[in-house]
Amino acid sequence: MAPRLRVLSSKEVLRALGTFGFEVVSVTGSHAKVRRLATDGTKQVLVVPLHRELRPGTTRSIYKQALQYVPARDLKPWFFAR
Repeated sequence: MAPRLRVLSSKEVLRALGTFGFEVVSVTGSHAKVRRLATDGTKQVLVVPLHRELRPGTTRSIYKQALQYVPARDLKPWFFAR
């Protein structure tokens, strides 16, 4: 059985990304930009909409984008129910 995507708020997503070193660098309207510097000095940037409850497609999109920077084994527990 495939793991089920959790219903998350933007606050929960930001907390999860924060554990991997991402920090909010700006807020424009209803979106927060989070960034971290990689070991090679490149900037890794993600945008998170600020809503009480993110739609499943939005949560999945953020997850897929974050996979570019964070290993799936570390990120998956934050986004999927066991």
